[in-house]
Amino acid sequence: MTVTGFISGKLRFRGRLVIVSIALSFLVMIIAVSVSSGFRNEIRDALSAATGDIQLVPSDLDWLSENSPIGREPSYLSCIDSLAGIKSVSPVVYRAGIVKNAGNVHGVLFKGVENFTAPDSVAFPVSIPSRLASILSLKPGDSFHAYFVGDRVKVRKFTTVSVYPDPAEADDRQVIYSRLSDIQRLNGWDSLQVSAFEIMLEDGYRTEAAMRAVSDEIGTAALVYSSEGDASVISRTSADMAPQLFDWLSLIDFNVLVVLLLMTAVAGFNMISGLLILLFENISTIGVLKSLGMTDRAIAKVFLRSSSSLVLKGMAAGNIMAFLFCLLQKTTRFITLDPDNYFISYVPVHLDVYKILAADAAAYVVIMLLLLLPSMFISRIDPAKTVRMS
Repeated sequence: MTVTGFISGKLRFRGRLVIVSIALSFLVMIIAVSVSSGFRNEIRDALSAATGDIQLVPSDLDWLSENSPIGREPSYLSCIDSLAGIKSVSPVVYRAGIVKNAGNVHGVLFKGVENFTAPDSVAFPVSIPSRLASILSLKPGDSFHAYFVGDRVKVRKFTTVSVYPDPAEADDRQVIYSRLSDIQRLNGWDSLQVSAFEIMLEDGYRTEAAMRAVSDEIGTAALVYSSEGDASVISRTSADMAPQLFDWLSLIDFNVLVVLLLMTAVAGFNMISGLLILLFENISTIGVLKSLGMTDRAIAKVFLRSSSSLVLKGMAAGNIMAFLFCLLQKTTRFITLDPDNYFISYVPVHLDVYKILAADAAAYVVIMLLLLLPSMFISRIDPAKTVRMS
């Protein structure tokens, strides 16, 4: 054990309030980071489930009607499949419609997908979002009518086979899932015609910047490797389709950054006041150490080491409390939100360990740098006066 370690271990600091304030600061910081990550994951996953991370749609953007189908097996598809970051490429058929049940009318988006499973005996089976099920008073087994406006109005009777949870409850685009073949027949298309391709990305490519970069590669591949018979398509990201949601997430991230800075400053200045108290309580000790030949720098290391121990204790307590809170909120969702303002009905949390460790490390470094200020007080202490006073 070094001399500084031995002496710092003998110092006794009675400022437990400082440890509590540091613990509360780290508690707030970690909760802020977890909630920000939770919002980003929930909303991004909800958008990806509804539209994919990237879409290839007709260049005339008339992808919600029956007028602009694209080929299901274009010549550029294999090239797109081989690009880095691509998880899956799925053909889908969209059709905008209006549903009516028990006097309630609502605009929806029907989405035909390949992996939709339902009994063959059920005609036009669909899975509807929970919010729409509540609005229309529908449950599994109930039927409803949908109206589709085009060259002529078409009416179809659909049967609800399941209700799926809808995280983005304030999103007006209520997506109803159906079999791909059912929506193809509704549009009067054959099995080789679809509305768009939805492309899901690997987790490392799902940031806004990475999605745009991959989208550019996909658009270039679709242009360069298309043949004469392929319909003209464009590539767009989920950020292009719902810019208001991503702007809102960016605002949340900015607010979290402000919270991190404020809480770090609060913890740092509380720790500065605590270190000053520790120094004042041990002026005679500092004088004795100086008279024994110990340098100002070595004495500062003694007190910084003691302060570091307090910061780490407060950090550990704050982390434990934050993890327990996040675990409780994740399992019970006891804190709710108004989905009209926050897009989802509860406070989402996601424990991103790397972000939390980065926030902890950054806050610790900043606090220790701030503690260099009061440590300068040591150089002003005259050992002759302090030893005589003691």
